[in-house]
Amino acid sequence: MSEILKAFWVGGFICLIGQLLIDKTKLTSGRILVLYVCIGAVLGSVGIYKIIADYAGAGATVPIIGFGHNLSKSVLKEVADKGFTGIFTGSLKAAAGGISATILFGFIAALVFNPKEK
Repeated sequence: MSEILKAFWVGGFICLIGQLLIDKTKLTSGRILVLYVCIGAVLGSVGIYKIIADYAGAGATVPIIGFGHNLSKSVLKEVADKGFTGIFTGSLKAAAGGISATILFGFIAALVFNPKEK
């Protein structure tokens, strides 16, 4: 049960910061998304986010900040294995499944619902 509570409070805190950024700043949700991915990548590359992910589990890996951590982890591994080309191949290997699922489910949602621009 303590694992669930850890995941809940860490994931909730990450979402709370995002909501505060939406409410208290003029940042758009797209910019906050990019900010979270970049923060996850930076914290992941220096080893801090691994500690958070080990502590909170899904509470830290499921939010978008965990995607940035996953990208940096894969890039560092590929650079160690393949050198300079690992900068490009590491991020593609890490993101391929998520990007493919996003495209597929976005396409299905567009077929089922009537998408409109705001």
